[in-house]
Amino acid sequence: MPKTAFKGSTLLNPVPAVLITSKNQESINVFTAAWVGTACTKPPTITVSIRPERLSYDFIKATGIFTINLPTSKLVKAVDFCGVKSGRDTDKIKKCNFTLEEGNIIDVPSIRECPVSLECKVKQIVPLGSHELFIAEVLQVNVDSKLVHSDGKIHFEEADLICYSHGEYFSVNNNPLGKFGYSVRKK
Repeated sequence: MPKTAFKGSTLLNPVPAVLITSKNQESINVFTAAWVGTACTKPPTITVSIRPERLSYDFIKATGIFTINLPTSKLVKAVDFCGVKSGRDTDKIKKCNFTLEEGNIIDVPSIRECPVSLECKVKQIVPLGSHELFIAEVLQVNVDSKLVHSDGKIHFEEADLICYSHGEYFSVNNNPLGKFGYSVRKK
């Protein structure tokens, strides 16, 4: 099939749409990020790209801790709001009616309405240009008990998580196309 060539771009899509909570001595903030990725299994490490203009950039750089919250499709309007409004002039947590829960390992709360949260500690910050890459170890993952079945498996397909693709939000389809290793598994 023929392809159309474009100049170099960050066209990797879709990506997770997450809400990141952080704090300083006076306040707690939340912002939306879509440039989040898995970096390493051992130790469990993620990356988040953040613009230095963001209020949360200052909070995270100063404290070295933050929480990634995975929102559901019911929260998509709040996710968008937290991505376009600044915490410098809007209390986004109050405006979105988020319920905060204390962190288990770190002193940054998670959002109760999000079924999954990852408590993270920054290990390294890499300046890249418009964004800085925060490389962080995941110290603890908190999952809504309704998503954990009796066999201990986390059923993300029941979480109704969302992703972001080229300016639009989408629900993650809960019908898998396959399972890791299925292409080589013996029948």
